[in-house]
Parts: sequence; structure tokens; C-alpha cells
Amino acid sequence: MAKTSAGLLMYRIRDKKAEFFIVHPGGPFWKNKDKGAWSIPKGQVEEGENEFEAAKREFEEETGVKPDGDFWPLTPVRQKSGKIVKAWAFEGDCDPTAIKSQIYKIDWPPGKVTEFPEIDKAGFFDIERASELLNPAQVGLLKEVADKL
Repeated sequence: MAKTSAGLLMYRIRDKKAEFFIVHPGGPFWKNKDKGAWSIPKGQVEEGENEFEAAKREFEEETGVKPDGDFWPLTPVRQKSGKIVKAWAFEGDCDPTAIKSQIYKIDWPPGKVTEFPEIDKAGFFDIERASELLNPAQVGLLKEVADKL
């Protein structure tokens, strides 16, 4: 059975154009990866957890921003790994340079436990730039929001 992640796609309107809030994962694996490495703030749905509540929890854990607004469901997408991503969109705003992500620990370099932020940077991007940076499977989420707007 495929794993499920839940997340939120925050957008804002600037100069009559939508901008999408996406995040870059922290840690050594993602350090030198950019195009196709970014994601909407999302994470694993725990067993028995409500998917929408998981999406809000993950957004706050990864960004330090408490999501608020009118949320609407998006069509789930399947990533190359097989993971299903269920997402909700909402209009909001924040300072991407002020995000505060949870920290995780891994054995890196081997033999040394090191701490890394789950998210090391975030930003608002127009649909063209966000589509370049975002995990290719998640680009459909942007298009769905843009079409609805």
C-alpha cells in the first residue's frame, strides 16, 4: 500500500498574479539540489490521523507558521516513489525568510550525529518558477489552483 503525505499549498495574489509558497528540504541529500527538489509543506499521515489535520500540523511544523484561512481540497497526486500526496489550497501570506522548521538528527557524516532543519529555505514564486523548482508530480497542484483562480 502506498504511503500518504498531506500538505497545504499556500498562495497569495501580487499584481493580479498568483504566487505559490513552496519549501526546500534541509539536510545533506538536498544541499546541492534545486530544480525538482522543492515541495509544498507536507508530511506523513500518522495511522488513524485525519489527513486535513495532518496537513495543517505538517505545515506548522515545517514552517513555524500556523495556517489559517478558507481551505479547499485539491486532486491527490502520486509521486515517482508511489507516495500519494493529498493537499489543500488556501490564500495566505508569510515572510519566507522567517520560517522556523523542526530539526531532525541523522548520522552524517557517518559516525557523527548532526542536526538539520526539515526545511532550509522557502519562498513565494510565480507558477513558471514554482513549476521549475517543484517536485514534478506536484506541479499539477499549482495548475489546479491557478485554473480555479
